[in-house]
Amino acid sequence: MIRNLLVTATLMGTSNLFSQKLTPVSYNEGAQKLNGLVTSNAGQKLPGVLILPAWKGIDTEARTAAANLQEAGYIAFIADIYGEGNIPADNASAAKLAGYYKENYEAYQKRIALALEQLKKSGANPQKIAVIGYCFGGTGALETARANMSVAGIISIHGGLAKDQGRKNTGIKTKVLVENPADDESVTAADYSNLVTELKEGKTDWQIITYANSKHTFTNPESPDYNEVMAKRAWNHTLMFLKEVLK
Repeated sequence: MIRNLLVTATLMGTSNLFSQKLTPVSYNEGAQKLNGLVTSNAGQKLPGVLILPAWKGIDTEARTAAANLQEAGYIAFIADIYGEGNIPADNASAAKLAGYYKENYEAYQKRIALALEQLKKSGANPQKIAVIGYCFGGTGALETARANMSVAGIISIHGGLAKDQGRKNTGIKTKVLVENPADDESVTAADYSNLVTELKEGKTDWQIITYANSKHTFTNPESPDYNEVMAKRAWNHTLMFLKEVLK
């Protein structure tokens, strides 16, 4: 009961924080309207961070991350991957949409590239941009790296690590941080091993941090998987990595 009250209080506080700091940004891929969010320090020529949200689209965790990144001195832009009218209402529809973009990875990469352009248009220094992603967005962060987009680094936070084994390893050039929960049932030993092989073959600057006693969505206070201690450690590792690659 006490934990639930604390989580509720935390969410109320962060809600007040990000509601004051995020501005809607509309952009398009063809006829599809996309609706992202940018922090209120847009236009200040600061380092930029693109946030790729989890499988249900822009959520509290992504918004809170954006607000906290602004506090840390970054312009943050939250991408809209699915587009207006396509926000999943439940886990089944989220799985279907996320599954489509995982299978059609080039379509996913294109939506990420469009969001990166919006981050640059918001005033972020194009030479100092990183990408972070949660869950489905963590997969997107890895896809950013696999596409060798012009970013200084990517962070995959409890993301899916797998890719179709029919795809060749092309050599990841950007710096990579993977924040991996030890008890994530959605990541197999083969997924983990294949990613390590991919990163080694590419002679990538990479690291994987594994968080003990942590299930899939361990960083999300709204999830039953939430592990407060490990979530704080993961966020500190995120900030340390971003400071290294962007400042």
